[in-house]
Amino acid sequence: MKITQNQLKGDWKIEGVNEKAGLVLVFGDRALIEASDIAEKFKTGFPNAKVVFCSTAGEILNTEVSDNTLAVTAIEFEKTRIKTSLSNIADFKDSYTAGKQVVESLHADDLRHIIVLADGQLVNGSELVRGMNESLSGKVTISGGLAGDGARFQKTLVGLDSNIVTGNVVAIGLYGNHLLIGHGSNGGWDSFGPYRKVTKSKSNVLYELEGKSALDLYKQYLGDLASGLPGTALLFPLSIKIDDDSEPVVRTVLSVSEEDHSMTFAGDIPEGSHARLMKANFDRLIDAASGAANDTFASFNGVQPELALLISCVGRKLVLDQRVDEEVESVRDILGKNTFMTGFYSYGEISPLKKSNKCDLHNQTMTITAFSEI
Repeated sequence: MKITQNQLKGDWKIEGVNEKAGLVLVFGDRALIEASDIAEKFKTGFPNAKVVFCSTAGEILNTEVSDNTLAVTAIEFEKTRIKTSLSNIADFKDSYTAGKQVVESLHADDLRHIIVLADGQLVNGSELVRGMNESLSGKVTISGGLAGDGARFQKTLVGLDSNIVTGNVVAIGLYGNHLLIGHGSNGGWDSFGPYRKVTKSKSNVLYELEGKSALDLYKQYLGDLASGLPGTALLFPLSIKIDDDSEPVVRTVLSVSEEDHSMTFAGDIPEGSHARLMKANFDRLIDAASGAANDTFASFNGVQPELALLISCVGRKLVLDQRVDEEVESVRDILGKNTFMTGFYSYGEISPLKKSNKCDLHNQTMTITAFSEI
């Protein structure tokens, strides 16, 4: 695997031509991603590559976290075959159906892993992942995330080559027996207050907790911060426990509606589940990133990964603020100085669960997927 990286900003241009790269990952500010000539510029610089674009809430390139840039990683696989899939949520009745189609389009006996990037506003991440899981064989893992738009929550963009529009889902299939893969996902948030039963919800829209308006409850806890909704809700995600035997999952607010007093989340909030508020603990957030890196590195048996894809949550970035580089640096400390790192801050993270290959949608986590060819 041969990797080159660049950070582009301002009135940027691509220097030279790379004819050997088969895959280029471009994570960047939405205003840069939607520039009319971006696809043409990348096609000129990487004529033989599949170029995948994703808008972000912050770009990660090695140990630097940036805004208003393009983080570019060009990959030449030496022993691994790749195949890409592009879908748009408008062509399906729901995100679940789209997820099934994504897997079906990439299916092959030697499929090892799928990287999936999806619109962070129009795609229900939980349903997308559920559809993908139901169509997978047990040996295939999935990781990825939902595109971001800073703390603006206006629109997000995902694209493949020249098709860069809202509603897109792009998946990258990695094939063959020469790919070593490790993954980890960890949060580090503190729960507080009682668990409250979800008494009214529909898919990823929450209306009531214990028969009372969920939005009103949120405003009560946020106090003066309530005027900054939905952005300030990122500082107080929900921990959702489906039943007594399930592990809690974290859910991030994407939007609120004053008209019907509802809150829309990045993933499903099932009726009958129980929700509990969470808040930030600075040191635990950074320790959690280290924990995710340790889980990832454990799969490599001492071999240093060649490439690591880091997808963290916009809520973590807002909380950590000036310390945000620390969580990325903590990953570097574990994976090693020679591992190329790229990624972005997202509206939702997709990663396998710790005890199985089955993946899930996470919020407010640092999620890492690392790769090496052997």
